[in-house]
Amino acid sequence: MIQEPAAKSPAISRLHSLDALRGTVMLLMLNEATHLHQVAQSFPNSSIWAAIAFNTEHVDWQGCSLHDLIQPAFSFLVGAAMPFSIASRTAKGQGFWQLLGHAIWRAFLLIILGIFLRSIHRQQTYFTFEDTLTQIGLGYVFLFLLAFTRVRTQVIVMLLILICFWGAFALYPAPGPNFDYARVGVPPNWEHNYTGFLSHFNKNSNLSWAFDVWFLNLFPREQRFVFNEGGWSTLSFIPTLATMIMGLLTGEWLKSTKSKEEKLRGLAIAGAGLVFLGLVCQWVGICPIVKRVWTSSYTLYSGGLVLLMLAGLYALIDWKGWRRWAFPLIVVGMNSIAIYVMSWTMEGFFRSALEIHLGKVIPALVSPTFLPVAYGFGVMLSFWIILFWMYRRKIFLRI
Repeated sequence: MIQEPAAKSPAISRLHSLDALRGTVMLLMLNEATHLHQVAQSFPNSSIWAAIAFNTEHVDWQGCSLHDLIQPAFSFLVGAAMPFSIASRTAKGQGFWQLLGHAIWRAFLLIILGIFLRSIHRQQTYFTFEDTLTQIGLGYVFLFLLAFTRVRTQVIVMLLILICFWGAFALYPAPGPNFDYARVGVPPNWEHNYTGFLSHFNKNSNLSWAFDVWFLNLFPREQRFVFNEGGWSTLSFIPTLATMIMGLLTGEWLKSTKSKEEKLRGLAIAGAGLVFLGLVCQWVGICPIVKRVWTSSYTLYSGGLVLLMLAGLYALIDWKGWRRWAFPLIVVGMNSIAIYVMSWTMEGFFRSALEIHLGKVIPALVSPTFLPVAYGFGVMLSFWIILFWMYRRKIFLRI
């Protein structure tokens, strides 16, 4: 049952570990500018570069790299911030209906912004809903309403999402032996195609793919939607909501009156437990860990890893009080929407500017192999300086 928030709430101190984690996530996203996975091709016999390459791009299908944790971490943090946001707005005298109106407006803006950014360099509006912002926007109002329910209700809803989403995939007919994989952009003998029960989760032949073949063609398009090249899908917003609920539960845990030691212990135990559950689902062959369709096991596994990352930052920053080293991360984390938009709209401009003004200096200092890394770090540094300027002037882009 939805409960009205109290008229006033005591001031809630800001958790710098949440900002630091958000900053870490955004820097991992910006790191795409360095093209490290391409540079790694110059070192085919290096295990270190192989690890760097694996963790700086998405896995082809099953599995999870560090790069694959960017979207779940961002989604998780939306949920983790909500209890603090509601408490802050409630303390300013805002009632439930005013808060709900803001949540609906924010969800709408997230969806519109996601579509706008994905439409850059397109001939017309590109209606797609697998983007991080649109996925969050589609589930945001539901998350907000859950924030006014009991913890038990939140846990039950999260479990129902995971079970029902898995069940829907399992009930949807698996591709038969004569399924035309080539028609949906998948090599017929692709090494990542499953057989048996797990074939229900094969790329572009599953429930989420079938939904998008219907749903996305309801919108005007340059050409009819047949498949997503990467296997990404709209319906992933449902288990993404489960990830956000994990964040919501975490935010409520961190906002509680428990000691920092208890909070840290809870984060670590919950994180390890979720990772283990996700792996068990894959080990016993009932649900593979696949980000591109956000399987239930991936939801558990990625959520657990994000919790462990947060536990580490919480231990260093909020428990031990070692904050100075995290300042560069906090600067980024407190303006995550700004840096997200900048990464989509300004990376090419700054890279071009570096090539124009330092096009003779950088190649003289860096070997051709590492030029993409040098220019990428130059772009990242330029972005950080802008964010630092905004931070000093207390300019924080909010939706």
